[in-house]
Amino acid sequence: MKDPGRDKPIATMAGASVKVAVRVRPFNARESSRQAKCVIQMQGNTTCITNPKLPKDGTKCFAFDYSYWSHTSEEDPHFASQRRVYQDIGEEMLLHAFEGYNVCVLAYGQTGAGKSYTMMGRQEAGQQGIIPQLCEDLFARIGREGSPDLTFSVEVSYMEIYCERVRDLLNPKSRGGLRVREHPLMGPYVQDLSRLAVTSFEDIADLMDSGNKARTVAATNMNETSSRSHAVFTIVFTQRRHDRLTDLHTEKVSRISLVDLAGSERADASGAKGTRLKEGANINKSLTTLGKVISTLAEAQNSKKKKPDFIPYRDSVLTWLLKESLGGNSRTAMIAALSPADINYEETLSTLRYADRTKQIRCHAVINEDPNARLIRELRQEVTRLRELLCAQGLAHALAPPPRRRERGRRPPPRPPPAAPPLNGGPEPLPPLGPAEAMERLQETEKIIAELNETWEEKLRRTEALRLEREALLAEMGVALREDGGTVGVFSPKKTPHLVNLNEDPLMSECLLYHIKDGVTR
Repeated sequence: MKDPGRDKPIATMAGASVKVAVRVRPFNARESSRQAKCVIQMQGNTTCITNPKLPKDGTKCFAFDYSYWSHTSEEDPHFASQRRVYQDIGEEMLLHAFEGYNVCVLAYGQTGAGKSYTMMGRQEAGQQGIIPQLCEDLFARIGREGSPDLTFSVEVSYMEIYCERVRDLLNPKSRGGLRVREHPLMGPYVQDLSRLAVTSFEDIADLMDSGNKARTVAATNMNETSSRSHAVFTIVFTQRRHDRLTDLHTEKVSRISLVDLAGSERADASGAKGTRLKEGANINKSLTTLGKVISTLAEAQNSKKKKPDFIPYRDSVLTWLLKESLGGNSRTAMIAALSPADINYEETLSTLRYADRTKQIRCHAVINEDPNARLIRELRQEVTRLRELLCAQGLAHALAPPPRRRERGRRPPPRPPPAAPPLNGGPEPLPPLGPAEAMERLQETEKIIAELNETWEEKLRRTEALRLEREALLAEMGVALREDGGTVGVFSPKKTPHLVNLNEDPLMSECLLYHIKDGVTR
């Protein structure tokens, strides 16, 4: 396959199905207290579920790429540990990232089914989830494969989608919701989302710890540490190779999206009221839209139509941002977390059906190679057209002078290209724009160009500045880094009494601190 917009062929991969795994956890305290019975059985890659109230209905069986039995203890020879889950799914996705593909791992399931444990895990040895293991493995492999002719750069971002609003978990200045935009060249993206440069696994671990403590969590009857938001941890991984024979530089860019979805729930089971009920409605709305998108994509694979029906990506912020991961330029895996208890039979069966539909989706991934020069060229052409449009409308006086391009000794790591560039190799034609829209689009595009031209050293300085801001803000609230530079902890102000929350889950512990001010506090 040859892209007319590039000087060399693009490596392509035939449409590959989404990898789907299911994992069943042990009984939790609530289920044990109600003497729940296990309704899940696994044999190889087949998962079966039996309705305890209607045994005559028969057992429903589903076949997946992986079925993980984590209901018992590690003494069980069939027990699937955190390490095994990572070796099956995480290592394959990391391999695709080094090949230059975009990859995505999604965790889906009802609230309290074990999604966050599978993705993030705990800090104890052997309890780390897919995200920390993948990040640690990424830098270990970079250390082994690095050479004078091959350099790597890693940038990360961490955001949550809470009640259809996007919040940056790594920027202490980010208060309100960030705006989700769709650029004709960049595709859907979050405007002003911080992308921080990291040079080691320790850097990523600190950022993950800060982001996890900033996540919106609340207690429900189903789960005492229920995540009330979708969390998306993104790694932009760039490989730059110098060919000494031709004296040319090539770059491959991979976007690794690691998504911990909020849990689906029923209001009567979770006991949600007021704000919690509204949160649950928004969570179920986005997950319902995700289900519609998955069903439409699955039907499109099975039908003989050349063009699929309308796919409602824009009905939810979650599906809009996951557009490429679900049906476009990505290698994708989904892990469905299951509750084994008979009292959750309906929700567990729904999750299994959800995962079974996802298995039918095929993504068409391409290796993202050498996108920077072409992307900047197309963005500059768009800037020129927008300026000409504004000049034609008599608004030349409102334009700022075009930014002078500074020569760089080294090209900075690029953003990934859009999955499906225009067939003629050039930018899409601009739709009719009014003066205000043209001015806004011009400012947006020039800002993207400035980010693309930012050097690696400037990105490291910006990352360090944000870290200092985050530490200063935490210090004001009574939270700061420990003296050994470890994870975020709580220090005790000498003269101010305070309350701090503790939790059996280290990720949720020490998230809140309340100062008791002078006078009467009720």
